[in-house]
Amino acid sequence: MWHGHRRDFLRTSAAMAAAGFSATNSRLWAQIPGERPQQDGSVEVLNPLDRVPVSMIIDDSTCLVNMARYAMPQFAEIWPDRDDYQKPWQNWPREIPDAFVRTFGSWCAEQGVKGKYSIVPYPALVGRLDRELPGWTKKQLDASLQLVRDLMVPNWDIHPEMITHTLAIDTKTGRPYPEHTQYYAENWRFTDGKSVDELADYLSYALQILKNVGLPCEGITTPGGFGSAVVPELAQATLESCRDVFHTEIPHYFKFIAGENESTEPNVEYASGLTTDDPLCVVSVPAATGDWFGGWDGVSYGDVDQSVARFISPDCQTGRMVELIEQGQPALMLCHWPGIYCNGRQVGFRIFQKVIGRLHARYDNLIWMKLSEMARYWAAKRLTQITRQPGEVRLHAPFAAPRFTVRLPQDPGKQLAVPKLDIGGRPSPLKEVTSRRDLQPGTWHRASNGLIVCFDLPKGESTVVLG
Repeated sequence: MWHGHRRDFLRTSAAMAAAGFSATNSRLWAQIPGERPQQDGSVEVLNPLDRVPVSMIIDDSTCLVNMARYAMPQFAEIWPDRDDYQKPWQNWPREIPDAFVRTFGSWCAEQGVKGKYSIVPYPALVGRLDRELPGWTKKQLDASLQLVRDLMVPNWDIHPEMITHTLAIDTKTGRPYPEHTQYYAENWRFTDGKSVDELADYLSYALQILKNVGLPCEGITTPGGFGSAVVPELAQATLESCRDVFHTEIPHYFKFIAGENESTEPNVEYASGLTTDDPLCVVSVPAATGDWFGGWDGVSYGDVDQSVARFISPDCQTGRMVELIEQGQPALMLCHWPGIYCNGRQVGFRIFQKVIGRLHARYDNLIWMKLSEMARYWAAKRLTQITRQPGEVRLHAPFAAPRFTVRLPQDPGKQLAVPKLDIGGRPSPLKEVTSRRDLQPGTWHRASNGLIVCFDLPKGESTVVLG
């Protein structure tokens, strides 16, 4: 069982794959799916707008605090014999400045990049973001939080990456446990044997801090091995805590990295009440790459060009992102914020910029999405009842989803009337487009392998009328 950082998991995965084992198929997708509706096999739900979802997952980020600097000595205390925790953290900057957040966030907004940005609520025990951050003034902390609200929130999901990302907190006292061992560290064994209620209490504590500072959350990120021994309980606790603190309709979580031969589609779990007014589910959204930017500590970066090529080669023909996009699979990259900043060298950021430049030069069929947007789309994809009758396709959706895109069979030689979308007995004609790239909600395209229809799927009943 993996109880360390995701980089440890990737090394273990590679070793197990070489030995003929899968490091991921026994746990990643083993949660209970819950209810599944009837879906006519002749109707295929495509990716939104018939494009390939891409996203960026940023771990170990927070306001001002350089997590790598403050986490390193705490990890070294728990693992004194591990060389990777014996690095000269005293020489690293204590802060990742807001000026860099502004540079990064503004560049991403210009490029249309979306994803997930962690805000560790009590970063490495330095201070709680809803109270004070020793070493910075209240004015500086307030300005940093406002920057996240204004610049990052529109295009990035905000996740708590548990409470401290280092030593576990006793939620009754708000203080770390006195035992500084792997059994009282969030990244390792703290969650072993924990119940759904115990985990939900811990997650809710983290979520509440971010709610107190006005940061919305629809999901959570697990640091390292948090929850690895209790994944079913973790999924259910995510569902409970996000609904309790933020009244989230479709909670999601990021924990896993899909292996090379695994689907990277979000996994919809614990679905229930699909025909009621209060349907439930939780969605696991996996990453699809390792951190090939600057590493979690900000000093483990390699050659820039070689790192970029692992995602997409100079000729844009090979690389992990190319493999996924060519397969039509969601392509989510993973990085750690200290590794994007690299103690001011910004090596990871330069790698990221080159990757995005090549992706946008090579492909015109990408759609950047936040994790919450993917979770919603896949909840609708898996949980919408789809029945086909002569001249129409009926849908019953427990969750609404924008840019819902389906491929419908077309009878050869049959004259096709303009498709209509009927919601509540009010049919509206859809507009034909001549190219798939022109698909938008309210349009359809006549493809060689069927009719592609795109619309904003409403919650409840709707019908695509074909005759």
